[in-house]
Amino acid sequence: MQGFVDFLQGFLALGATVILPVAIFFLGLFFGQKAGKAFRSGLTIGVAFVGIFLVIDLLVMNLGPAAQGMVERLGVNLTVIDVGWPASSSIAWASVVAAFIIPLGLLVNVIMLVTKTTKTMNVDIWNFWHYTFMAAMVYAISGSIIQGLIAAVLFQIVCLKVADWTAPMMGEFFDLPGISIATGSTISYAPGILLVKLVQKIPGLKNLNADPDTIQKRFGIFGESIFIGLFLGATIGALAGYSVGDVIEIGMAMAAVMVLMPRMVKILMEGLMPVSESAREWLNKRFGDREIYIGLDAAVALGHPAVISTALILVPVTVLMAVFLPGNAVLPFGDLATIPFVVAFIVGAARGNIVHSVIVGAIMIAISLYIATDVAPMFTEMAVQSDFNMPEGSAMISSIDQGGNIVNWIIYKVFSIFN
Repeated sequence: MQGFVDFLQGFLALGATVILPVAIFFLGLFFGQKAGKAFRSGLTIGVAFVGIFLVIDLLVMNLGPAAQGMVERLGVNLTVIDVGWPASSSIAWASVVAAFIIPLGLLVNVIMLVTKTTKTMNVDIWNFWHYTFMAAMVYAISGSIIQGLIAAVLFQIVCLKVADWTAPMMGEFFDLPGISIATGSTISYAPGILLVKLVQKIPGLKNLNADPDTIQKRFGIFGESIFIGLFLGATIGALAGYSVGDVIEIGMAMAAVMVLMPRMVKILMEGLMPVSESAREWLNKRFGDREIYIGLDAAVALGHPAVISTALILVPVTVLMAVFLPGNAVLPFGDLATIPFVVAFIVGAARGNIVHSVIVGAIMIAISLYIATDVAPMFTEMAVQSDFNMPEGSAMISSIDQGGNIVNWIIYKVFSIFN
């Protein structure tokens, strides 16, 4: 068993840029593609994700220090450090239940496809770590591997059902036909879709609109996404107390993110469409005319400029909320660069309206901060058990991504009743 766990951890350490191409290659072969065509699809998707993650790294490397600068200027003293999703995933995969999650997750997905209880074929195996974290939390309170695996399956079922529900939006708004998102962190913010509908019925608020097209019509070339990125990035740099040179540098970095991300997503779709079409033909021959979605990482939704714009505005808003929300103990840091991922559904539901997206995004992030505060003791205990190196000077740790995940928290609380 330990040998299998070591192999699994080694494979997962390769990251999505290796795991996804391998998964797509074998998926293409399974659906009757020739080896050369399947290999090209996998390779193209791998290249696209390399590009996507390079752009995300650019986002992270600039937002992290800027957020720290804002925190230092505010003199914040919060006791729980947000260590971000990389730390959360490493803690998850260190759990004894980790070895069971990928085979179990694939089996559950296949059963749901065959029984027509989902339309999503989730090839985003890397993000199964969210299911693993869920299992690890329940295992930590129960000592039962069975209970942990049941919790992970429940989490996965919710993710797949929400992925089905939001897939039409992925095609209509994000221009990603045949794609769904079952990423655990993004799924957690799906209730924000209902909040968007509520906001759009409130007198006064419902008339406020600032989507990229409207901004561009009003400001001409200065309303293009490249200028929006420059402005928002420079604003964050100024709030962080940067020098003029550094303000310009972070502005340029965010302008680059706004321009490069949509191009990477286009490359991704170039590799994915042949596999998606083969899958649809294969399923139609055997199960009749069925709609099938390919489940991918939420990074594919970051190609829309409204998503990045909303996220950049929410960075300083999140830091301010952490300071002034009564009862919050989480200091946002590691997951500030994850905000584009968690607000993707909200932006799609708002049809790119940045004003409505920021309002609803702020409400959902506030809820996540409280949840992350609540689970911090358990989160910290799991980190200690996995020999995680705690940040210097921190009493407890948590994260906005998985620590503040609403679906994770509800399932965790239900199992807590029985343990």
